[in-house]
Amino acid sequence: MMNSPLKKISLSEEVARQLQQQISSGRYATGDKLPTEPKLMEEFSVGRSSIREAIRVLVNAGVVRVQQGLGTFVEVSNGAVMPWYDRLRDANSADLHEVRQLLELKIAEKAAINRSAKDVMLLKKLLKKRYDAALKNNPEECIEADIQFHIAIAEASKNDILADLYKTIAAQIKKSFKAAYHNTDVFLFKHEEHASLLKSIVDKDARKAWQSAAKITGQSLIVTRPVKNMK
Repeated sequence: MMNSPLKKISLSEEVARQLQQQISSGRYATGDKLPTEPKLMEEFSVGRSSIREAIRVLVNAGVVRVQQGLGTFVEVSNGAVMPWYDRLRDANSADLHEVRQLLELKIAEKAAINRSAKDVMLLKKLLKKRYDAALKNNPEECIEADIQFHIAIAEASKNDILADLYKTIAAQIKKSFKAAYHNTDVFLFKHEEHASLLKSIVDKDARKAWQSAAKITGQSLIVTRPVKNMK
């Protein structure tokens, strides 16, 4: 069975779309195991990272599940679940921003509680990269470092569901940033807020992390949440 040509704009999204079409059409039924990564790479003529991202998208959509050491299995075969990448692609910017706000507050709080020394090292590296790119007025590099910084915070939360949800919206956030920011002025302006967020995570101060995330995402009124200081 030949697949239609892949769109160059997002290989992983197109692979996910085609895999879901195959599942909906009955090629794979509920409980069936999908082909291995190498076979999918050969079938779609893409790299391993594109296959893994496509599978992650389908996992987040509830279409498939990954069993460690066993493989990837179909969860839903009737096409009833609308993939999150479709929902996010079609969402308006205000809705997307609200989802980002909610996620970043909890992620920051959990990262302050659960972060490791390795997480801190990575966060410091990414924030410096973000700042250096902002000083050079390199918006593309700055936006990429900013997105990776927030993804690293999500991973530091040690909540895989939160991290996966954030990674799912990160691509749309990046797209909106690229459309909105053609210089790095706003990134320089918000550097101190990001530095404060990092410090609160380093200090394991969950309340401060929540407050810093609220400021960064424009929720300055939501700074009195009665969480315990987890220092």
